[in-house]
Amino acid sequence: MQLQQHRDDLESLSIAVVVVTFESPEIAENYARETAFPWPILLDGSRELYHAYGMGRGGWRVIFGPSLWWSYLKLVLRGRKLHRPTDDVHQLGGDVLIDPKGTVLLHHVSRTSIDRPSVESLLEAVRSRQ
Repeated sequence: MQLQQHRDDLESLSIAVVVVTFESPEIAENYARETAFPWPILLDGSRELYHAYGMGRGGWRVIFGPSLWWSYLKLVLRGRKLHRPTDDVHQLGGDVLIDPKGTVLLHHVSRTSIDRPSVESLLEAVRSRQ
């Protein structure tokens, strides 16, 4: 959702957004439809990209610890609708910015399921290279 709120900023910097998920095609399609997600979603059922970028699995404390519950509560209080997990809740993700030459500008591996860099920091990483 944060990315969609910054769509104009992303486009002004010629940033192409691609999401990679290990979820099933049906779940990815439902997500795209429900959120009106405007960018491509690539399926990585074998998690080759996850492994290549060092995105491993979190333990029970990481996935269900108090700080995570507190973060989810804050999202709910802000009106965000949470969805029931559909697959591997232990798989952690991340964010990777790659320039057109293939140079990795930013590589963030999440420590929890909601540990993400801010969109502003992603935009700044691109601006600093231009």
